[in-house]
This record gives sequence, structure tokens and C-alpha cells, in this order.
Amino acid sequence: MTVYKYSGRAKDGSVKKGVINAPSESKAIEDLRKKGINPREIQPSKSILHKDIGLGGSVKNQDFVIYCRQFATLIRAGISIVEATGILSEQAEGKPLKQALSEVEGDIRSGTPFSEATNKHSKVFPPLFINMIRAGEATGGLEDTLDRLAAYYEKQFTLKKKIQSTMMYPFALLFITIIVVIFMMIFIVPRFTSMFADFGAELPWITLFVLGLSEWIQNYWWIGLSIVAISIIVLTYSYKSSEAFRFSVSVVLLKMPIFGKMLQKAAIARMTRTLSSLFSSSVPILNALTIVEKVIGNPVVGKVVLESRASLERGGTLTAPLKNSWIFPPLVTQMTAIGEQTGSLDYMLEKIADFYEDDVDRTVDTLKSLIEPLMIVILAVVVGVIVLAIMVPMYSLFEQI
Repeated sequence: MTVYKYSGRAKDGSVKKGVINAPSESKAIEDLRKKGINPREIQPSKSILHKDIGLGGSVKNQDFVIYCRQFATLIRAGISIVEATGILSEQAEGKPLKQALSEVEGDIRSGTPFSEATNKHSKVFPPLFINMIRAGEATGGLEDTLDRLAAYYEKQFTLKKKIQSTMMYPFALLFITIIVVIFMMIFIVPRFTSMFADFGAELPWITLFVLGLSEWIQNYWWIGLSIVAISIIVLTYSYKSSEAFRFSVSVVLLKMPIFGKMLQKAAIARMTRTLSSLFSSSVPILNALTIVEKVIGNPVVGKVVLESRASLERGGTLTAPLKNSWIFPPLVTQMTAIGEQTGSLDYMLEKIADFYEDDVDRTVDTLKSLIEPLMIVILAVVVGVIVLAIMVPMYSLFEQI
């Protein structure tokens, strides 16, 4: 909502001044007239007291997915864009989305096309959404475009959640393992240190190592914590500020064992699904590639996409840069080449996306079934080593007694 300052006359002739919240100037005038005030001057307030203070303007992926599906359903049911936007504005739970939809509704009522109204809210509506809507308006196929957008965002959201759950599981178990080890080193192992010292027996190397590590953690834990904190801060800053560092991190992630292949397949599926959706909505190919590079979320794939765009501008093919990149397997390049030659590129890209999305689903299920027992074994081994380091000298002491 925008805060407008106004001045005008009431029905009794008196001058009225004040402020009013409205999504647009025309809606503000309409609301004032309903109150019996004929506005003579109205303009957005520049006072800092009337600014909407918030922590951010982005929308949760889940909220946007729900909005896309509900919007497509309402339009398919014959409800106008204005009415559908108003309904969803009232139902939206997130404040950024609710506010954006309210302002979009006001702009549409004043004659602004839906695509242009959403383009004013780039933090809420991504470039893919805006450009596909613009193409749908131009071709008269807005209903099909909305259905395609809803299906696209649902697939992307589901795929992202599956990958996140698979990646987070080992990290969660690793965190638990570290906590257990630290607890044992601080509270359990020290109880045996004095006992071993009193007996004066010769200790095996594994026991000496565990006792030494326990002593170091107790005395210098702050050094380890400082190193971890500084590393996180430096890595986070470098990732946000350096494109070269982001690119290097992406390369490392894509080439790491086990998870690298899964991330590679997911990136290919996202790229081909996005391109297919844009082509199917009649978005020009050069614009489509520019949009894909912005929304793909992977610098390595984005670099190849920009190279493909440059190749097309020089009169070359889309496929050539893909063939020269290690990230795209022959299946992708061959099907893309066939699509270019036969004029069915959107269909071929859709089939590539279907294949890799199914492949990622199978990979996720397989990894989940393997990671759980593997991490349990790792936890058992770590704890077992600590227990063994304590028990071995105790058996020796009992034998001496």
C-alpha cells in the first residue's frame, strides 16, 4: 500500500486534509469520494513516518507456488484477472505478496496491463513469470501460460525440497556426531584421566590421543569456535561479493562425490524446463536465454547459457557451447541438436527435463536409503573409538590388580 496526502472539500464545503492508504492514486480518489470528500490535490507522501518498514520484500517459494496455482485455477474458471487478483490479495498470507497483489489490482483497474503491473514488483514476481505473462497477453493464450507457469513452479519447488532434504540429512547427523563427541570429551573422558594418572600405567597410543584431544578441547575450545565462526563469515562474504568465488564453489559442488551428480542433473532439469516453458509461451529465444541465466541459480550453467546466446547472435547454434561444456552429457546435446534441426526445441527440452527430474527423484530416494545407515555407522565408529580408548587401558589395569 502507498500512503497518499490529500486535500479536498467535504459535502458541507469545509476543507479536509489528511492521508489515506491505497494501492494506487485512482483507488485513493475513489475511496475519498466514497467518504464524501472531493479531492483537489493528491500525491504520495514522502514522510518517513509513512514509509512501510520491513525486513525484506521477497516472497517464500511455497507462497508463490500456491499463488500461481490458485491464480491459474481462477482464470481457468472464467474469473477476470482483476477479480482474481483481488481475491488472492485478500487470501495471501505473506505481507510482501499481499501488498504487491493489492497494488497490482489497483494498477490493472487504472488500465495498466497485468504484465506491466507485475513488472513494478521485481522482488515478488520473477523475470520468468513476467515475460511469460507478457508473451501470453500478446498471443492471447494467457490461460495456457498461467497453467504452464503453475506446473513449472510446482515442479521446481518439489525438486528443490527433495534435494534440500537429501543434502541436509547428512549435515544434521554430522552435527549430532560432533555434539556427542564434544560432550564425551568434556564430561566423560576427563573422569578417567586422573584415574589413569594415579595408576601410572603405560597407555596405548589411542588412549593418549583421546586424552590429549579432550584436554585441548577443554582448554582451547574458544580457538576452534573462533576458527569456525571466522571461516563462516569469510566464506559468506566472499560468496556474496565475488563472482569468481561463487563460480569456483559451484564447480566444487558439481564435482564432489555422490552429491555432485545429483546437483548436476537438477541444474540441467531446471535449465531445460525453464527454456521449454519460455519457448512454449512464444518468448523470443535470445530473451529466453537471458532470463534463464538470471533464474538458473548456478553460475556454471549460467555461463554456458550466455555462451549459447552469444553463439546464436553470431549466427551459430544453441547446441555448440553445450557440447564444449563438461556439465552437459551427450544426451542433452544430442536431443537439443535434434530439436534445433526439426523445429521442436521446446518439446525436446521438455523431454530432457522430464528425464532428469525423474532421474533426480530416483537418486534422492537411493541416497536417502544409503545415507541413514552410513551415518549411523560413522556415529557408532566415532563413539566406539572413544569408548575403546578408555576401556583398553582399564582392562590392562584390572589384569594388574
